Amino acid sequence: MPTIEITPISKQGDADVFLVKVQEDGSGTDHRVFVSTEDLQKYGHGNASAEELVRASFEFLLQQEPKESILEEFDIGKIAYYFNDYDQVMMDTFS
Repeated sequence: MPTIEITPISKQGDADVFLVKVQEDGSGTDHRVFVSTEDLQKYGHGNASAEELVRASFEFLLQQEPKESILEEFDIGKIAYYFNDYDQVMMDTFS
């Protein structure tokens, strides 16, 4: 399993911004992820911090695709656009 390192880097509007580093097999990728208050409530179901949601989201993504296929920069809600089971998995995770 890849290691996931999450660092809060700023706030833009109502979104928390995180730098996510994924390391596996001697190589790594960097990602900039935005978590709005609305997305945190929607996907964290009122039971997760923004950082917990980012970690669970990357664990989900890494089960779907290699780290190199994950977008370099995205809003956390965009995951549901590409993977229609994302919301259900997050509900199961945080309910």
